[in-house]
Amino acid sequence: MKPSSIFLRRALSAAAIAAASGAASSAGAAPLPAPFAAQLNANYPAIESLYQDLHRNPELGFQEHQTSAKLAERVKALGYDVTTGVAGTGVVAILKNGPGPTVMLRTEMDALPVQEKTGLPFASKVTVKNAAGDTVSVAQACGHDLHMSAWYGTAKLMADNRKAWSGTLMLIGQPSEETVHGAEAMLKDGLFTRFPKPDYALSFHDDATMPSGTILYHAGAFRASSDVVNITVFGQGGHGAVPHEARDPIVIAARLVMALQTLVSRENNPIDPVVITIGSIHGGTQANIIPDQVKLSLSVRTFKPEVRKRVLASIAREARGEAMAAGAPKEPLVQVEPGTDSVYNDPALIERMVKAAQGAVGPEFVKEMPPKMTSEDFSQYGMQPGVKAILLHVGAVDAKRLEAAKKAGEPLPGTHSPQWAPDFKPTVVNTIKAETAILLDLMPPKG
Repeated sequence: MKPSSIFLRRALSAAAIAAASGAASSAGAAPLPAPFAAQLNANYPAIESLYQDLHRNPELGFQEHQTSAKLAERVKALGYDVTTGVAGTGVVAILKNGPGPTVMLRTEMDALPVQEKTGLPFASKVTVKNAAGDTVSVAQACGHDLHMSAWYGTAKLMADNRKAWSGTLMLIGQPSEETVHGAEAMLKDGLFTRFPKPDYALSFHDDATMPSGTILYHAGAFRASSDVVNITVFGQGGHGAVPHEARDPIVIAARLVMALQTLVSRENNPIDPVVITIGSIHGGTQANIIPDQVKLSLSVRTFKPEVRKRVLASIAREARGEAMAAGAPKEPLVQVEPGTDSVYNDPALIERMVKAAQGAVGPEFVKEMPPKMTSEDFSQYGMQPGVKAILLHVGAVDAKRLEAAKKAGEPLPGTHSPQWAPDFKPTVVNTIKAETAILLDLMPPKG
């Protein structure tokens, strides 16, 4: 089947989910067992304490040594068989509980090189040396600390209620999601060969656009693929007063920046989303010197594999064409750093999970959302044969604050912002409820 046919089939399947979720609501989803709510309430202080500790002590990707140790220690105490050091800092915790499917619940562990400006009493003040040797501030500016806290809360509920389910629960703490290479690293280190290969994989991500505790879903292609393209444009340096004696790479680069926009506006089907962002451009040292090269760095986002391939090839073509038109001494150097593939949410599994989530948090807290051009390396798990994967979002902004901002027309801080601080309690509680309900639906008790 052609890729375009695959995406058409996926789109048609996804279109049925809204109706299906309404049917699930009217049919009456099974509520979360009553004892779970009381247990979650009793467990909450420890969950919040873990969150504040993780928030105060963030670590960058593949450097999550303290973070992974904290998670490993807690789930080991719950009776999980724990392995550390997977892909460097990754954690795998297995709880075998009789016959049944294997279900994986993933959390990310890494933070961002951002200086926190939330003003929280437990705000991060951490600084470290990054891979380039520069001193950078570090903060949990994407909510991975919330994800880890929910992961632990769900792990405890599942461990304390083993009579309610049957199968194998596989919890993973993944390093370096922000670089979109952590999932790939864990798979290369034998995640699905050294350990049970899951039938289902599940993960949640906090969302800055919806009220706290709202479970958000989208069937089909959900999060975009991501690639970085580095381009070096070559020229002939010279004196700024005699540009005719040089070949100015800054002008070539400027033309290239504009030419790249036409790959979206004039070469791409408008219903196939593409983003090309030139995030970095560097060249020259002072006003009266024409440099001999300029470097550009691009972020490229797509959904369809065929669009991804075409856009990357077109970027290289445009770079060569602009250099040729300007009489550059040699072709530009175009280097593609592959990132991650697009996240695809299995529509049939989404339909099932919507019903489970509605039973856990109420139909009014479960809503469909549009796809996003941001990327997530959770995609790598669902690309493995035999693994059905879903990534859900959870709203993390106080509803009154969100409504006031909309009325005022003023944007609120989002993920990756120095001011990002999710509305923790209602968000983490509903995340744990939804995660637990989904796991119980996938791993019902024997008989």
